Amino acid sequence: TTQGTIFAIVSAGPSEGRSQLAAELAIAFAQLDRRTLLVDMDFRSPQQHLLYSANNDAGLSQAISGNGDPYIFAVEGLPKLNVMTTGPLPKNPLEVLSAPTLENLIKGWRANYDYIICDTPPVTPYADALAISRLVSRVLLVTRAQHTQHADVREMLRRLTATNTEILGSVINNF
Repeated sequence: TTQGTIFAIVSAGPSEGRSQLAAELAIAFAQLDRRTLLVDMDFRSPQQHLLYSANNDAGLSQAISGNGDPYIFAVEGLPKLNVMTTGPLPKNPLEVLSAPTLENLIKGWRANYDYIICDTPPVTPYADALAISRLVSRVLLVTRAQHTQHADVREMLRRLTATNTEILGSVINNF
């Protein structure tokens, strides 16, 4: 059996288009007939439940804490796409994302999906995306034209280097 490809969408700061890109990539992979899971790992400002008009009462936070089954929902019209929202936001996001349970969840996802895309909070204000990057070991960088500061990108790259993460590429959003 093949292992699914997992990667995180990361950017230096807020409002650079991470969540939108994650959602669009997930749709594209699903349209290519690949079993795809989009996981919202942004416990700071989750967006996927808004983008997919989904209930966010149950999700990743419960899956990690073991408080009930996470709700993975199907997207109407895209039978190959599933989305896991954050669920209730924890008081200690970095601690939750560093729990050993998340590693086990990822192993399960990789066995069941061709692609797993992880939406993350920005790197500059939080270490969450670095913890996620360390776990998934591949990232796609996002910057925004006329918005992202060069120094912030340099700092993000410096911090990512410490995680031994493979950088798959970068996207420059212009909106």
